Amino acid sequence: MRTNRPEVEIVEAPARDETGTNRKRKVFVRTYGCQMNVYDSDRMTDVLAPEGFQTTEDLEDADLVILNTCHIREKAAEKVYSELGRIRKVKEERARQGKDMMVGVAGCVAQAEGEEIARRAPIVDLVIGPQSYHRLPGLLAKAGSGEKIVETEFDIDAKFAHLSEQAAAPVKKRPPAAFLTVQEGCDKFCTFCVVPYTRGAEVSRSVEQIVTEAEQMAASGVREITLLGQNVNAWHGEGADGKAWGLGRLLRRLAEIDGLDRLRYTTSHPRDMDDELIAAHRELKSLMPYLHLPVQSGSDRILKAMNRRHTRDDYFRLIDRIRQAAPDIALSGDFIVGFPGETDQDFEDTMDLIRRVEYGSAFSFKYSSRPGTPGATMDDQVPEDVKSARLAALQDLVAAQQKAFNASRLGMTCDVLLERKGRNPGQLVGKSPWLQAVQLYAPENLIGSIQAVEIIEIGANSLFGRLIERQDESGSNRPGAIKEAAFDA
Repeated sequence: MRTNRPEVEIVEAPARDETGTNRKRKVFVRTYGCQMNVYDSDRMTDVLAPEGFQTTEDLEDADLVILNTCHIREKAAEKVYSELGRIRKVKEERARQGKDMMVGVAGCVAQAEGEEIARRAPIVDLVIGPQSYHRLPGLLAKAGSGEKIVETEFDIDAKFAHLSEQAAAPVKKRPPAAFLTVQEGCDKFCTFCVVPYTRGAEVSRSVEQIVTEAEQMAASGVREITLLGQNVNAWHGEGADGKAWGLGRLLRRLAEIDGLDRLRYTTSHPRDMDDELIAAHRELKSLMPYLHLPVQSGSDRILKAMNRRHTRDDYFRLIDRIRQAAPDIALSGDFIVGFPGETDQDFEDTMDLIRRVEYGSAFSFKYSSRPGTPGATMDDQVPEDVKSARLAALQDLVAAQQKAFNASRLGMTCDVLLERKGRNPGQLVGKSPWLQAVQLYAPENLIGSIQAVEIIEIGANSLFGRLIERQDESGSNRPGAIKEAAFDA
């Protein structure tokens, strides 16, 4: 999983202290884990803005610190306690200066640990699960009066209702690309995964809720939306007709929104890639040619032990159908090496699958025990040195495939969504249709636009391009490759 700090807009609102004078309070949010946590962190700052909180990057300057945690890795809880130890010193120093600091732990570790966090880390004022952040203002008020708060109830419907209320709020400027949660929880119960225990059962937002938030995003400058869910292609939300829609139909509806030029979704399960969703990859120009489709292992024996409910041949047949619908699609995957009982032959089966599929990118990990999951108690745990050797070999293979895929873009002209300034003066950074970072030199006022860019160089982690055409903002930009440019800059 990638760890990201959310980039959130500072919203200033007055707050009054006990003297009745206006003052601004500052919140520091540290986000661990997946894109859904990034989305949740953004929504936390949205909730806190009307209470007078503005974001800060300086921990020592914060009146409120929130750790939005992820439980996907081994020893995730211990890492949180270690971070809380560092925060405790900052809180004590602020106290010596006569300044208060409240500390909250949110997300999946909060959900899993609950009262244990409050017991082991007395500096924590509130513990809130991933379904409770919409209640932050009220919970902070209780914590401010000295009450220790542990709120880990699963109230996903209330959270989704709150997201809809936020979507109806006045529009504020947003970055060109944004996340939008459409589904939470998972019913698959893979034996290595804690998600069903920390995020609960699968729940889908309604079509109306999603479309309302997407329209608000488009009105605020968002050009690309990535739909999020622990198992996003299992989404089945209620439509205006009272019937359950599938993700393919939802994507078609979102493609009708003015100004919304690019659509993506993550993370998917192979068992939930239905015909309608595959057809959307063939027929929707705004659906980007990129798909993250985790397989985890190429061994049928290990897939069964993981409770993945598909075989390697099922996966191969699915990949063939997807590539028939979208021949230029970039495929990404997840791989776990060293799952309990994995033999040399099981690992070779995984390597064979990777060679046959040919990925544009992938995330790979050594198996680590997640407390409370069936995998944690399985016999035949693989030695750490064996896992390390297998992971290195797998990553070398994936890196070679990623390099080859990136090299295939050299000399191509494609649409790039320019998202932010780069490290060097005059440099901008954007994304290709295949989710590759693209760096180029272009005027800063083009941030937020989609431009035709020729790929002139391939780096280890980025593509480098040259602006060849300035397109208008009519929303008519076509994703994917462009055969000819109108002019040369």
